[in-house]
Amino acid sequence: MRRSCSVSVHHLILGALATVSMLVLSCVAQRPTQGPSQTEPLSKFLRGYITVPTQEKETTRYSAAFVDLRDDGAQEAIVYLSSEGWCGTGGCTMLILSPEGTSYRVVTRIPAVRLPIRMLTTKTNGWHDVTVVAGKRLYEAILPFDGKKYPGNASMPPAHPLSTKKAGKVVMSETAEDKRLY
Repeated sequence: MRRSCSVSVHHLILGALATVSMLVLSCVAQRPTQGPSQTEPLSKFLRGYITVPTQEKETTRYSAAFVDLRDDGAQEAIVYLSSEGWCGTGGCTMLILSPEGTSYRVVTRIPAVRLPIRMLTTKTNGWHDVTVVAGKRLYEAILPFDGKKYPGNASMPPAHPLSTKKAGKVVMSETAEDKRLY
């Protein structure tokens, strides 16, 4: 009797482990990733876009977030470039890129911004509003889309300080991992 009970318990445990393994694998398979299909074309685009002296090119690092700013299913790229050539006392340079075929096009280039970067639930002209940290007093600035681009300066109109907290999500945190471009 004891033997059959231990065999049944053993089979029960193995069955439960198999079920848990299947559930874990299905959850991992459904998790969104920033795989080679996104990062390789982005890196290639950025290498072609960068037009700074060789020494600065070699030190260029970037962080990227892929988000759907238009709610159309396409993933735009928000890129934070960092190195001597891309940063100053006001922060570093942010690019908002739209997918175009197998590459990207620059929607907006904004120098002197700081992390974090948020995508708000509010929209202007069909694109989600974006916020960055800007200005000498380091405030959260809202960047509305004008129909063609986001503002090129986070400290000047039409960008403006966020007056009340708005719903959204951090798409690039202050501790975003960066990568060498070259």
